Amino acid sequence: MQPEAVYGVLIPFLGTSLGAACVFFLKKSLGDLVQRALTGFAAGVMVAASIWSLLIPAIARSAERGRWAFAPAAVGFWVGVLFLLGLDHAIPHLHRNAQQTEGPKSQLRRTTMMVLAVTLHNIPEGMAVGVVYAGYLAGDAQITSAGALALSLGIAIQNFPEGAIISLPLRAEGMGQSKAFAGGVLSGVVEPVGAVVTIWAAQAVLPALPYLLSFAAGAMLYVVVEELIPEMSQGQHSNVGTLCFALGFSVMMALDVALG
Repeated sequence: MQPEAVYGVLIPFLGTSLGAACVFFLKKSLGDLVQRALTGFAAGVMVAASIWSLLIPAIARSAERGRWAFAPAAVGFWVGVLFLLGLDHAIPHLHRNAQQTEGPKSQLRRTTMMVLAVTLHNIPEGMAVGVVYAGYLAGDAQITSAGALALSLGIAIQNFPEGAIISLPLRAEGMGQSKAFAGGVLSGVVEPVGAVVTIWAAQAVLPALPYLLSFAAGAMLYVVVEELIPEMSQGQHSNVGTLCFALGFSVMMALDVALG
């Protein structure tokens, strides 16, 4: 694997780890308003990344199909949505500020299920980075090194607050600083692992690249609609989450267009 691909795969994980390190500097969890703002920002980044970095390149790569160029993207998108839906029902997890667990009944600790909840929506982010770098390594004209880097940077930016959002509540639940930091870091480990697996799979079956790009987009948008948007809209001042969503969308769009 080329060095730029290795760095690109690790950058989002670094963002999560740096965010998790906030547990050493902040004594209490972030306020609801701040968490809502950060969640909205993350949602905006993910939506913009799904469109500019994944769906548009997927459709462009199928241009030879003419008016049916959308078909691979549509199929991959739905498979991605259904894949995350399946994981959502198969893995026990607990979303932030929620009292009711999701997935099958489990005797896992509350803190463990909180980590699993964040890990779940880190899976499509890792796959997104992996499939874009797979396209770049394969010489796809629609995907440049700068464009792949833009996606990695965008995911890393929104991973920073995510790392803090998971490690600080773990600390508030009574976990020690080091263990809370480790929990935040572990929630992001799935990203480089998923990215490397996706790079390998995409390079093995290059004709499936449009499906894999849109698969990652569908998985990411499932997370946004099912988890992030409800979290950013709850309680008072829901407009803060909406404005931060627009900010995150704008930042990711600018990164992709400027660097891509």
